Amino acid sequence: MLFKRLKDFISGNQTKADAIEQLQVEQLRILFKARYHSFQLLLNANNEVLILMSEIEEALTGKHPFNMSFITAKCTKLLVNVFSMVKHINELSTDKYKTLYDIFSQIQERIRQILENQQQTHSDKIVLPLSHVDMKTIDYVGPKMARLGEIKKNTSLLVPEGFVITSAAHTKFFAHNGLGEEVDRRIQAAEKDTVEALYQLCSNIQQLIINAELPVQIQDDILSAYDTLSQNGSKNFKICLRSSAIGEDSLHASFAGQYATKLNISREHILNTYKEIIASKYNITAMTYRINKGIVDGDVLMCVGCMEIVEASAGGVIYTADPIGIWHNAIIINAAWGLPKSVVDGTVEPDVFVLSKDTPITIIEQKINKKTAKIVCNTVEGLQQERLTDDIAEYPSLNDNELFELANIALRLENYYGTPQDIEWAISSDKNIYVLQCRPLKLISKDYSMNNLSIKKPPIIHGGVTASTGVAYGMVFNVKRHSDMLLFPQGAVLITRQALPVWATLMGQASAIITEEGSVLGHLANVAREFHVPTIFNLPKATTLFSNGQVITVDATSCKIYDGKVDELLNLNQKAEQEAFMKNTPVFNILNSIANEILPLTLINPSSSDFKQINCKTLHDITRYCHEKAVDEIFNFGKSHKFSERSSKKLICNSPLTWWVINLDDGFKKDVEGKYVHIENIISVPFLALWEGLNAFAWQGPPSLDAMGFLSIIFESTYNPALNPANMDSKSNNNYFLLSKNFCSLSSRLGYHLSTVEALAGERTGENYANFLFKGGAADYNRRTARTLFLAEILQDFGFKTQVKEDSLKARVEKEELPHMIKQLKLIGYLLMHSRQLDMIMNDKRSVEKYRAKFIKEMTSI
Repeated sequence: MLFKRLKDFISGNQTKADAIEQLQVEQLRILFKARYHSFQLLLNANNEVLILMSEIEEALTGKHPFNMSFITAKCTKLLVNVFSMVKHINELSTDKYKTLYDIFSQIQERIRQILENQQQTHSDKIVLPLSHVDMKTIDYVGPKMARLGEIKKNTSLLVPEGFVITSAAHTKFFAHNGLGEEVDRRIQAAEKDTVEALYQLCSNIQQLIINAELPVQIQDDILSAYDTLSQNGSKNFKICLRSSAIGEDSLHASFAGQYATKLNISREHILNTYKEIIASKYNITAMTYRINKGIVDGDVLMCVGCMEIVEASAGGVIYTADPIGIWHNAIIINAAWGLPKSVVDGTVEPDVFVLSKDTPITIIEQKINKKTAKIVCNTVEGLQQERLTDDIAEYPSLNDNELFELANIALRLENYYGTPQDIEWAISSDKNIYVLQCRPLKLISKDYSMNNLSIKKPPIIHGGVTASTGVAYGMVFNVKRHSDMLLFPQGAVLITRQALPVWATLMGQASAIITEEGSVLGHLANVAREFHVPTIFNLPKATTLFSNGQVITVDATSCKIYDGKVDELLNLNQKAEQEAFMKNTPVFNILNSIANEILPLTLINPSSSDFKQINCKTLHDITRYCHEKAVDEIFNFGKSHKFSERSSKKLICNSPLTWWVINLDDGFKKDVEGKYVHIENIISVPFLALWEGLNAFAWQGPPSLDAMGFLSIIFESTYNPALNPANMDSKSNNNYFLLSKNFCSLSSRLGYHLSTVEALAGERTGENYANFLFKGGAADYNRRTARTLFLAEILQDFGFKTQVKEDSLKARVEKEELPHMIKQLKLIGYLLMHSRQLDMIMNDKRSVEKYRAKFIKEMTSI
């Protein structure tokens, strides 16, 4: 297009002035596209950073396992995205924020040193004795075996003897045969749209693995470990081989029943059985599970636990809490005759026992089912099913003493890990109870909410989503505008419509936070978790549900709100805050050290004099600073570019005012030749919203003036020559729009005041914003400032953030969904049209209140 315009000029189709002006417009469009592209990339990086920080915060709760791969991956992604933000904010501003590069490099170096100085958590060993395994070895033995090793090492509970074939064996096995590349190739090449195709893919990959050769070193180490366990053959016993994949048995991805477990295996078949368990990573259930969970295949290395088989007289599963919340403060035991496999696999209807956790433990309920068969070890190898006679089938598989002993084991493990547990167990023929597996139990109700069943007082509200867990109480204080912050009392419950970052200023005062809208990945949610302030987002009509001064108790974990102070709930919350099992492990401590360079937010208030790039101390600070300044820079774009009538198109519309339009990108329905554009040809979303507000109600002309108001105008026009109509040029009352489909910048002079509006409004809620700047007037200073305050109060009532300085007003709304953004832009358009010359009547309280009522009524109806 630029070349065409030059060609037209050279051929004489345009005047020199026309060509220069149009070239300037094209250059402006190119400049805007570049800046807008940088702005979008910065926002994308910002959103990614917030998600990554949220994932790190979740890991720091210590409630589910993670490894060094998690830490290095998250750090790498964070550093890449924060650097991207620094790069793009400097592209937006022509390198105004180069200091951020140095600060970023310093933080990056500190993180690198922490990672390099960590104790080695990887092992090249093929096998480890179970006695050497605990949570410190989770990276190479997997969570399942790490937890069993921890129990064996740190408690007096019985765990079968054994060893673990580590993730190093998996890695070396795959490398020896080139399996990694081949498996990846087959997965990429396969048609996975149908179950049949996926089944064929899985079957082929499993056969590929089973038929592959184990390196000699792996064979020797596994058989040597078995021989040591069997005391060089003096003990003729079989073992079980259990999967213990990296990431398995976590709270959010248990992989229950997805991978293989092989029982009663002899020395002769250990190596082939090991390959079968490795191959089970690619069975169809495990593959679809990973796909549905979004788990990357390469993150799952298979470790295998090898333990002496317990020839059980009875076995089963214990839940240390009811996962669906029917039984309160109870232990649930499922049991059957023989090996626990029948209970785990669901092949038998087990006996069900419910025991209280109270002291002394009592049996609340039991249901004895008819168990027609049991699974036992075959005398040669493998398993077999034995039929049971009716008298044994209908007899309880556990006696009272065994029930109480199992309940005590369950309580010990729950107390050890601090969370409800899912435990597999077996009773040997000599009546010893062995723990075979222990993993976190996923509850439908969160944390301690089962205990709420004992709270007789019902909640007055139940809804919203948890942004930060916990329980707190206090007096309600509705915050509608920035000035309300000055009145916020210590220990009050902050209730507001939108989860704006500015409310973080009140973190030290607020006992809890409730909002009608907000993202749990946003800045306020991050800060709320950092300050441990219980927070509920997305509670409909929250600002109208409670009265200022009303005392409420907020249970953010269960999203329940109670009238008054509920001591029982507050006490339960204190009991629920138990140490998580991952805390104080080497891996956790490394992440915790790194998190100090990432998560703390010290730059909270953009209005503070300390909100400077030199004061950024963490990646969170840099992220917050870049986001705030990026919005400022994109806003300043419209203000810093002046356009002549010749370089724009005059808007043809039903309006007495003159409007000029510059299409920066895709704001027109179709390209327009000539000097005019019809309103029907404009498709810019924010422009159309502003335009609808401008024309929603006809302007009734200037307000009636009192004598002092009229004299004020005469005096100001005399005192300030710029306000004298005789001194205004032909452009003084013109209004300029720069627009694209989702962007609009308006520079307007309606009468004596200046206004600018800049807005981005699209389907990506996190990027939406609108800035409104209003300044000036014809009346004296006091009347102008009074009008500014008048407009600020109205805008605050409609959810805008405002800042007033003398006769200048800045208003902002951001991160709203598109329908609400359109609504807010209509309100700005209305005020642009109807605030003209209001400064003249600002000393007349009756007239001010009349216009206030009129504005609110009409704006509410738009």
